[in-house]
Amino acid sequence: PVTELRASIPVAYKFYGLSAFSAWFWSVLGVFFAMIAVVFLLDPIADFLSKHFSAFQKFFGWLFEHTRRRTNGKMEKYGEWAIFILAATPVPFIGGLTGALAAFVFGVNWKKSLPLLLLGTMVSGGIVLAATMLIRE
Repeated sequence: PVTELRASIPVAYKFYGLSAFSAWFWSVLGVFFAMIAVVFLLDPIADFLSKHFSAFQKFFGWLFEHTRRRTNGKMEKYGEWAIFILAATPVPFIGGLTGALAAFVFGVNWKKSLPLLLLGTMVSGGIVLAATMLIRE
């Protein structure tokens, strides 16, 4: 989650010699597959662990409450577009996987969250690619 596109695009473009489009496309696709896994698998895993282990039930309860408190109403203010904003922001500790986690924590339906996550990741990838292409070797 720290690097995502911020590492894969420069490495693919500068070190492996992929074309700009290929570096962008494969990096976005790779992150998107990880986001799909988070969106579809995290809820059943959390439910299973919470049912069978009281420590996980306490942990997930704390996580959800803590996250909702820390967002200071931003999710309510921006709605599902907050997922897009997280995915489109190409800085460390924010990005597509963080957006997917937010979709999970706030219970955003996958039909709404996945298109927003993909669009945000495409934007973030474009920003990273442009910055990569501007940096001289």
